[in-house]
Amino acid sequence: MALSLKETFYISHGSPMLAMDDSIEIRKVLKSWKNIFPQTPSAILIISAHWDTRVPSVNIVERNDTIHDFYGFPKPLYQIKYPAPGAPQLARKVRDLLQKSGFSAVEEDRRRGLDHGAWVPLMLMYPEASIPVCQLSVQSHKDGTHHYNMGKALSSLKDEGVLIIGSGSAVHNLRELVRDGSTGVFPWAQEFDDWLKTTLLQRRYDDINHWDKKAPQPKKAHPSPEHFYPLHVAIGAAGGNPTAKVVHSNIEMGCLSYSSYQFNEVPGSCSS
Repeated sequence: MALSLKETFYISHGSPMLAMDDSIEIRKVLKSWKNIFPQTPSAILIISAHWDTRVPSVNIVERNDTIHDFYGFPKPLYQIKYPAPGAPQLARKVRDLLQKSGFSAVEEDRRRGLDHGAWVPLMLMYPEASIPVCQLSVQSHKDGTHHYNMGKALSSLKDEGVLIIGSGSAVHNLRELVRDGSTGVFPWAQEFDDWLKTTLLQRRYDDINHWDKKAPQPKKAHPSPEHFYPLHVAIGAAGGNPTAKVVHSNIEMGCLSYSSYQFNEVPGSCSS
């Protein structure tokens, strides 16, 4: 019988260089992942910012290809492979759970592998690439509540030992990135990151769902929301009114936040 899990996670994966660059602080955290989360999951469901579709979609494959969906990076980055097995049975269960919860249209992709929002953090967390992985898409034209409800529909997967991870970036504005090596942080980026931390630790999840109205300078922090919505899925999947814990927090390149969080189901709490 699979180990029942209580945790879900939101990981800020930041730059694809996370796969290679030891100067990126969160890299050390992810490489020591088993100190944070010692259990071995039966499978991993990862919701990446880099798969954005009209309706929720799952990849149903026997073996995941490694998608190098980025440009202008060092050649060795394109040579990295993360051949994790697919999780077709899990993918079908994700589809069924979403449909039973009112997401009538759920599409299946039988060719897609893992984009860098999935394989870059996973290669550090589980370098053996032996745990089956299924990927679920986001819908950037929808809102936070839509993604929270997606997660809520999938919360029972934890009882089967499935580790649910949202992968994005807590602040993500590529147009404002500082690329000259300076270490300063834009005040608006710090303000949003601080708001997020406080709001999560205070368990004000309704404010998180309505972040575009509640957060300071939301359009500056996220000109498009696809890197934020995996957070909502992770919160919903934790179930009820989960506790939040900071896994890591720092901002690089002026406005690229690597803040990452763990959410723990509260025994006896009910989903609202």
